[in-house]
Amino acid sequence: MKYVVLVPDGCADEPLAELGGRTPLEAAAMPALGRLAARSEVGRAAVIPEGLPPGSDVGNMAILGYDPARFHTGRAPIEAAAMGVELGPDDVAFRCNLVTLDDATPATMIDFAAGHPTSDQSAPIIAALDATLGSGRDGVRFYPGVEYRHLCVVPRELGDATCVPPHDLTGKPAVFPVGAAAEKLMALMDASKPIVAEQAAKVGSVATQIWLWGQGVRPELPAFAPRYGVEGRLSSAVDLVRGLGALTELEVLDVPGATAGFDNDYGAQRDAALRSLGDRDLFLLHVEATDEAAHQGDVGEKVLALERWDRDVIGPLVRALDESGTEYRLLVMPDHATPCAIKTHTSDPVPYLLFDSTRDAPGGEYTERAVAGADPVVAHTLMRRLLATD
Repeated sequence: MKYVVLVPDGCADEPLAELGGRTPLEAAAMPALGRLAARSEVGRAAVIPEGLPPGSDVGNMAILGYDPARFHTGRAPIEAAAMGVELGPDDVAFRCNLVTLDDATPATMIDFAAGHPTSDQSAPIIAALDATLGSGRDGVRFYPGVEYRHLCVVPRELGDATCVPPHDLTGKPAVFPVGAAAEKLMALMDASKPIVAEQAAKVGSVATQIWLWGQGVRPELPAFAPRYGVEGRLSSAVDLVRGLGALTELEVLDVPGATAGFDNDYGAQRDAALRSLGDRDLFLLHVEATDEAAHQGDVGEKVLALERWDRDVIGPLVRALDESGTEYRLLVMPDHATPCAIKTHTSDPVPYLLFDSTRDAPGGEYTERAVAGADPVVAHTLMRRLLATD
């Protein structure tokens, strides 16, 4: 038996006037998903436990079968694992966005992604920050990541703060850190402004400063294979998901063409999944594009991303597995909802689909409206059901 997990990041949404009162899942042309849903168990899953932030760190941890209420320590330390950044017992990792704020009082978050600089554009900005504010000074270190997503490691005492994710503030007044460490964090963010401005001008970026959030210490996650008895791999262009792979000892594939943007090569990830299933039993395929579109409020792009999922991943993947005679199970579930209207994540339950090629389930439609009446299942329990290890 082979097992495939498909994660269209943030694809769950709400009815939108521009789609005639439909959600993007309802509006997108997804015939392959429709055929699959007609033979599957379709329902709702609670991916975000009460009291935890509705983010991809929490949601993807749940999808992998780990209870976030037990194992989650923060977003940034997961990304640190993907980047190969070792955290000591007295270290706290912060996600370090390059952002664009205006110069009003109070400042407004113009762009949580600073215009989506390329990694080549952002690398010298982070290097300059580390040379001036980091490199171990007062225990502070900066590490370059992908595009606008970077990492800042600080002493443990600087982790004592409440920090708002910048993508929750698009077009709104900035809400700065509060708590015991807030003053020092604000000082670091303020000190970044002239450095970011100077370097951004050189590389053609609209970034104005750093934004620190998502902090935490290194989590301790049991390895996936001993826990579930299945060896697997995953593909994602997002450090967060890749970090969960590293922490759970799932092999992370570098797939050429896989990106965190709208230009992602879905076919390359699909082909990597099919090759991997030749010698491993499980594959998780994650794509960021639906979430990125929702953060930008781009309804049309979110619909197009869903249609690419159907045309380039679900249809060909299912067809290839069927033609090979392989017995397989498949789980489709986003890590959270990201409604285009509000441009950020919510804790609402999301649709899930559980398919078994050896037997048909009652079937249904894979849309938010179709599963709205179902009692939500706890998302982290679905991995054991997919693998039938209970």
